[in-house]
Amino acid sequence: MRTACLTLLLLTLAACQPSAPQSNADLLRDLRGQWVVINYWAEWCKPCIKEIPELNALDSDYDAITVLGVNYDGATGEDLQTQLETLQVGFRTLAEDPAALLGLNRPTVLPTTLIINPEGELLDTLIGPQTLESLLAATVHAHGAD
Repeated sequence: MRTACLTLLLLTLAACQPSAPQSNADLLRDLRGQWVVINYWAEWCKPCIKEIPELNALDSDYDAITVLGVNYDGATGEDLQTQLETLQVGFRTLAEDPAALLGLNRPTVLPTTLIINPEGELLDTLIGPQTLESLLAATVHAHGAD
């Protein structure tokens, strides 16, 4: 009985631990079948900050779309967590810039948003701040799926 309780406790604690970071390639492969919106942002970029609520709404309200963020300055750890909390970023942030993986150059203008279709193909690159409506127009609504 004691062994069973210890095993159950260890399994419960293991479930509470953050999982190993998933590579960008694995994550994008796992997201096939969904629209993926990858947004480059920085804490000093006023248009980026303005569009964060739009991206949060897109990520939380549309099951067919996943929003992923890229901190342009490469912040990590506590610095990144502080920025995410301060700016109220509600969508997942990638640990590494996926530009090379996607065969792209790193954006030079912020905000930049990449639209990836459910087949995993880069469909569009949007420059400048987006609204929920413009993001929907570039994804599911423009292509007949909700």
